[in-house]
Amino acid sequence: MTTPYGAATSTVIRSDPKIQVHNFIGLKASHSLAFNKNSAPFLLRKSRPPVIRAVSTPTKTDTATETKRSKVEIIKEGSNYIRYPLNEELLTDAPNINEAATQLIKFHGSYQQYNRDERGARSYSFMLRTKNPCGKVSNELYLTMDDLADQFGIGTLRLTTRQTFQLHGVLKKDLKTVMSSIIRSMGSTLGACGDLNRNVLAPAAPIARKDYLFAQETAENIAALLTPQSGFYYDMWVDGEKILTAEPPEVVKARNDNSHGTNFPDSPELIYGTQFLPRKFKIAVTVPGDNSVDVLTNDIGVVVVSDENGEPQGFNIYVGGGMGRTHRLETTFPRLAEPLGYVPKDDILYAVKAIVVTQRENGRRDDRKYSRMKYLISSWGIEKFRSVVEQYYGKKFEPFRELPEWEFKSYLGWHEQGDGNLYCGLHVDNGRIGGEMKKTLREVIEKYNLNVRITPNQNLILCNIRSAWKRNITTALAQAGLLLPRYVDPLNITAMACPAFPLCPLAITEAERGIPGILKRVRAVLEKVGLKYNESVVIRVTGCPNGCARPYMAELGLVGDGPNSYQIWLGGRPNQTQLARSFMDKVKVQDLENVLEPLFYNWKRKRQSKESFGDFTTRMGFDKLKELVEKWEGPVVGPSRYNLKLFADRETYEAMDELAKLQNKNAHQLAIEVIRNFVAAQQNGKSE
Repeated sequence: MTTPYGAATSTVIRSDPKIQVHNFIGLKASHSLAFNKNSAPFLLRKSRPPVIRAVSTPTKTDTATETKRSKVEIIKEGSNYIRYPLNEELLTDAPNINEAATQLIKFHGSYQQYNRDERGARSYSFMLRTKNPCGKVSNELYLTMDDLADQFGIGTLRLTTRQTFQLHGVLKKDLKTVMSSIIRSMGSTLGACGDLNRNVLAPAAPIARKDYLFAQETAENIAALLTPQSGFYYDMWVDGEKILTAEPPEVVKARNDNSHGTNFPDSPELIYGTQFLPRKFKIAVTVPGDNSVDVLTNDIGVVVVSDENGEPQGFNIYVGGGMGRTHRLETTFPRLAEPLGYVPKDDILYAVKAIVVTQRENGRRDDRKYSRMKYLISSWGIEKFRSVVEQYYGKKFEPFRELPEWEFKSYLGWHEQGDGNLYCGLHVDNGRIGGEMKKTLREVIEKYNLNVRITPNQNLILCNIRSAWKRNITTALAQAGLLLPRYVDPLNITAMACPAFPLCPLAITEAERGIPGILKRVRAVLEKVGLKYNESVVIRVTGCPNGCARPYMAELGLVGDGPNSYQIWLGGRPNQTQLARSFMDKVKVQDLENVLEPLFYNWKRKRQSKESFGDFTTRMGFDKLKELVEKWEGPVVGPSRYNLKLFADRETYEAMDELAKLQNKNAHQLAIEVIRNFVAAQQNGKSE
């Protein structure tokens, strides 16, 4: 049994000044240490910033020079491993915390927010995000989160695209109560935000198959390997209490191994050092063919490779995915991960650690827009990146193993687990659990003592259900609006949106609150142009370009780029293996039909056999699609046997267009009306 933060507990840190001084690797003589009222050390700064030494491999010759660093890097350095000044700010009576503490509380799994719908004085609150590798949530933790949402939040829970909960609306004065409740229910928010490894994804389905179980075990081990060890989280929220957790010996061994210069041997953060990573870091683990995790959007994608008997043998590794970008700054971009190589199964923790350390050492720390690992790989190229990683790994990567085609799996509805029990995947619009749905879910989960899992598509899976319970559970869920997938519009099943307004400070326009209306309008357009109800398009909406709902992988992505307007992205695939591209900017929400109607109409008429909307837009090319949108005058209707060319010359068209405007129509609509009247008159004449 070990503590989740190693031997350097809060008690040692507070009682040994030598360790406190040592923690500030790289202090110059022009700096000194002081102690706040909680006995946590902090920097008394003079004019010149200290040299960073925590981001240089410890075994290298000390040739560090002063370089430009972002403000966040300086805050991290002076924080005593993510403690100061957050520890002091939490004790004040103010409803908010200062800028430095706002950056640090992210490492603890929280963002400071305010209600942007309200005018006047800001109404501050905090969003808490949990850390749930594989999306696993115990019965106890689910019930705790449900209670906390009512007692301290806004009465709802939100399921995220990284298989976690978000709890909105927590007041500063209640933070410690809420955090400690989560911790004591065997949950955590540690590292759910901030410049370190985030929640590790894996297929959420509780399938009793060797490769799925091994993928989930690997995800949990990677999460444990990259969990901070210096104790700042537990110092802050449970007064330094040692929360005991059993770590597999292979995790401890891999973390402590420094045979290739990966560690800071005298630091309580062996992997992260004082500076942690340049930016957030995302990892997903899956099995061949199952792309429920959007594997190519992660910094590291890990795929189990099994032999012909289904026994896991090793892993293919992808690197360099990421969604975030900045509008109209072409040097920022979404990127798909690319193959790095194959490693035997016993080496995966060492390989992941080597990749993380390569990013720690070489990722940019001067400009956070370019700090993700995707920019490092884009700058270096995959060959150089692989070569550097291999130095920390201590081996050459083996050739990438062949994989089958990827497929998106939702896991909705009832399924056999393979162990005699059932699981039930529930579609939750935008991941928001509230009202009658929240009440009924709690009753079912509590009554049958169910564990649950959160999917990367913001849905929920109820696990370990006995066959005898199926009918009663189905009835109860249906009465709360949690329907079987055949009763849910296919558009809704694959759609996602980020929270955006009113609480996200980065939101430019609506996403979660806007997507229900957008999906209804899209369905109406599909019906108008003659597409069947089972026709669907992967739609994702975000309120800003950061890409939290992964819109750049959608067949139709709407990315907020102004008040009530979106940038439209086209060209992703239903199996999440191709990047979309920017098609149009600044499309007002009320004008979406003007763009979507001609696109869907031409998809119906010109697509190849079973061609998805995303593949159709890619094949047609954006120049042609823009021409179709610009010249669109509505779908051709009326008796096809007449096959009329409506306008023989431009003058006729312009004259008809002027006349049509007086009737709030366009030229095409008016011409069709004239033809219909003419045909009707002819038919009436014949009948007389």
